[in-house]
Amino acid sequence: MQNINNLSNKKEHILVGLSSAPSNKKIVETASKMAKAFGANFTALYIKTSQSEVLSEENTKRLQNNIKFAEQMGATIVTVYGEDISLQMAEYAKTSAVTKIVIGRNATKRAGFIRKPTLADKLISLATNIDIHIIPDADSDLREQKATLFRKTSALSIVKDLAISLGIIVVASLIGLFFAHLGFSEANIITLYILGVLITSIITSSKIAWGFSSIASVLIFNFLFTKPRFTLMAYGDGYPITFAIMFVASLITGSLASKMHNQIKQSTQATYRTKILFDANRLLQRASNDEEVLRITAEQLKKLLNREIVIFKRDKCALQTLVYNLDDTFEIEEIELKTATTILENSVFDNKNSQSRCDYYPIKTQLRTYGVIAVYKSEKEIDSFENSIVLSLVGECALALENLFNAKEKELAAVLAENEQLRANLLRAISHDLRTPLTAISGNASNLISNTSSFDEQTKLSIYNDIYHDSMWLINLVENLLSITRLEEGRMNINFTTEIVEEVVAEAIKHVYKPENGHNISVFNKDELLLAKMDARLIVQVIINILDNAIKYTPPNSTITVTTEKKKDKAVISIADNGAGIPDELKERVFDMFYTGANKLADSRRSIGLGLALCKSIISVHGGEIFVKDNVPSGAIFTFTLPVGEIEIDE
Repeated sequence: MQNINNLSNKKEHILVGLSSAPSNKKIVETASKMAKAFGANFTALYIKTSQSEVLSEENTKRLQNNIKFAEQMGATIVTVYGEDISLQMAEYAKTSAVTKIVIGRNATKRAGFIRKPTLADKLISLATNIDIHIIPDADSDLREQKATLFRKTSALSIVKDLAISLGIIVVASLIGLFFAHLGFSEANIITLYILGVLITSIITSSKIAWGFSSIASVLIFNFLFTKPRFTLMAYGDGYPITFAIMFVASLITGSLASKMHNQIKQSTQATYRTKILFDANRLLQRASNDEEVLRITAEQLKKLLNREIVIFKRDKCALQTLVYNLDDTFEIEEIELKTATTILENSVFDNKNSQSRCDYYPIKTQLRTYGVIAVYKSEKEIDSFENSIVLSLVGECALALENLFNAKEKELAAVLAENEQLRANLLRAISHDLRTPLTAISGNASNLISNTSSFDEQTKLSIYNDIYHDSMWLINLVENLLSITRLEEGRMNINFTTEIVEEVVAEAIKHVYKPENGHNISVFNKDELLLAKMDARLIVQVIINILDNAIKYTPPNSTITVTTEKKKDKAVISIADNGAGIPDELKERVFDMFYTGANKLADSRRSIGLGLALCKSIISVHGGEIFVKDNVPSGAIFTFTLPVGEIEIDE
């Protein structure tokens, strides 16, 4: 019972063959109606043989129309290669879970005693478990369907192939005469002519050449090597049979060689097209931006089709036109731009009903459309196999653009997350760390307003001093915020001048050093006159920030040493303290914005981590470096460098 249910639930799959026959549309239409009635998958199979390469212009055009009609009827077009149509169709049906095959059959009776099996007969014997539906084909034109030996080709090509064929026959005859002189049998000489027919069929493209070679070989062999020689008569009773066998053998040999030649050509073309697809996949995986993806796609399409390619890319505001592989004189018409815009808006386009001079392929995924590829038409239409390669290339292009888009979105999301984290850190630092000085300022001011008559002068002076220091701390914080913002955005005006380092250090210490803090600040200038190129105002701010940290994070009576010296073309300024120092794992992060580590200040305030970040930005603008290392036996040494300056004397 379970097997019966599985069979009943199996979805139908209907297969129809494609050909250049005038009645093929009727067969495709019938198969389409069956597919809709059964709710089945619908596939149209085109089997490309060696005869496909030499179809007349009319048959080629009719074949392309039949393929387009099958696409319009909802069929999936599949192209395979092979010489035995029935075998190829049966094998594809077995491997693709086809349940029904729809084919046509001529109403005309075949003449002759030996009846050749029809396509329907072969399919019935090969696909025993598949339903075969035969559509009567009374209107079939037998004359157009008959395979002929000679095909119409250009006169110049025929003359060239006939000349080659004649030359090979002459060479074979000369060798045959030489063999006859040596006493070789006629059987050996016959093989020379068969070999000549084989060589002719391989190196020429016209069937007329090896057909002529087969007939001429028999006649020339009869003329040169059978008695009476140099006549077309033959005395032996068996010679007519010998000539017939020789002619048939020559035809078969030439036919097989010609088919082999066509199969090699088809195989080479298929390999080339497949290589283009593989190369495109490999190159697109390495592409780093949208323009590179579109360029690679255009180049591969150019190799495949040898046509002009135009790519219309969607921009944020409007349609951006990118043109590849075209000469400078090529102009895009307004109608093509409008068509591409329409496709970008609707993401679909019907090339089959279009009268434009381009075939359009939207570059799209399930989520978005990135652009449109326009392939300019030529006299020869794109066949179904080439079209499948084009669709694969366009799909690979869309997938590559989608991957780049996702990567950009991921990178943008990471940046936004980082900015959000910075904003959260700033808000958290301001909300927690600014509360203490603001509370102290407001509390002291309230006491002065309410109880000013109760305080003596000493108490008032102490309160005034506390308000001043708290307000200065807030002012320095705001200045650091504004300075680091201007530096990051490149809006700060920097005035580089040559300054004496000793004077800049002294100016910075003047703003920091207060005897009541109980810290000792010493300065050692190893070079008496050390000049450096700098914006003195900013470098003073750097030294103040580092000294301020040293004072805050070291106990009273600590020693802070500022050392200046010249090393090669750099002015080196070091600030050392003898505090607790900085752990190795934190040294790389002390210059990050909003990073404060685990240090607590003596007055329970907490730095929001802007001072050292500002120092790093200022030193970077000056073209120097800033780093921190351990001070032996304890403490830390902050060192930064500046370019050495020279005194300019105006004469």
